[in-house]
Amino acid sequence: MKPGRNDPCPCGSGKKYKRCCISTAAKQHAEVFDEVEAMIGMNPDLTLDELNTALQHRMQERNNRPNREFCGLSPTQMANWLYAPFHDLQWVTVSTPDDLSSSPVMRYLALILDEAMQNEGTFKATSKGNLPAKLVKQASELLPEFAVSQFSGNISISEFAGSNEDKFNALHYTRVLAEIAGIIYRRSGQFRVKKAAHKQYQALGINVFFKPMLEAAVSKYNWGYLDSFEQDVDVRTFWLFMVWRLQCHSSVDRLTDEVITAFPDLLLAFSTEDYVSPEKNLNTLIETRFIGRFLQFWGFVTMDPRIFFAQERKPRNVQIQPLFTKTFHITIK
Repeated sequence: MKPGRNDPCPCGSGKKYKRCCISTAAKQHAEVFDEVEAMIGMNPDLTLDELNTALQHRMQERNNRPNREFCGLSPTQMANWLYAPFHDLQWVTVSTPDDLSSSPVMRYLALILDEAMQNEGTFKATSKGNLPAKLVKQASELLPEFAVSQFSGNISISEFAGSNEDKFNALHYTRVLAEIAGIIYRRSGQFRVKKAAHKQYQALGINVFFKPMLEAAVSKYNWGYLDSFEQDVDVRTFWLFMVWRLQCHSSVDRLTDEVITAFPDLLLAFSTEDYVSPEKNLNTLIETRFIGRFLQFWGFVTMDPRIFFAQERKPRNVQIQPLFTKTFHITIK
């Protein structure tokens, strides 16, 4: 049976449930109820209108107050980062760097568009509906130009090279994003560049698609698409919070702890009967979906893949790349 908010917390801390492991949102609701009780107790003659006015003031004050569990963000700031449309995000400026040559995603997109430009905006797909082998080969040959090349191993396990699109995750990811962003589409066995995108590319170059592709990645793309995790945990929702925290300290382990503190209910999606703990499962999801198949695909960070398989527990840190700091400018007061 679920404990009541005034019951002892089942974790054994000795605290009341409302002061310990209850979810952040529920905890705030509990605190508001406590304030209402105290307010009525001290002012029993308050009218309903006066009580509502006082509560609105308290809630506004609470929502704009820095929250330790959110690493100092207020609930208002966190709500904006979680739910606002890409172009309405506050306390962050997303810029398009002048030089995108270090971004695998943008270099692959340029290859796709250049291939289409040579054939009046279209080129033939394979029988499976994938990018042609010629283009896959060209994309694979770009690997030495990217920061992740320092960790490149056998092509059969590389995410940045492959013999065909099915075996080349970063390229497939780029093609899917380009379709989601409305830059290309497939029809009658051919890939086609949309007319508006065709004109934009001719006039402004690849940089014009940086923000639309990034918006597609953080707003529309399914981050679980390329993996086989059973847990339905959408870490994409917290992408900007994680970008901010990683910019502050570069530690994946610390990032995981901060996500758990801010959003403890995430752990409920993982079975406690698994061989791996819920905390470790969430850490793996963040490493795979956020670090590996978002930040690395874009060229924002690198991370030594050997730490994934190390026998001893080693610090999990990323190397922030210049493209990261040139793209995200976060100002939290």
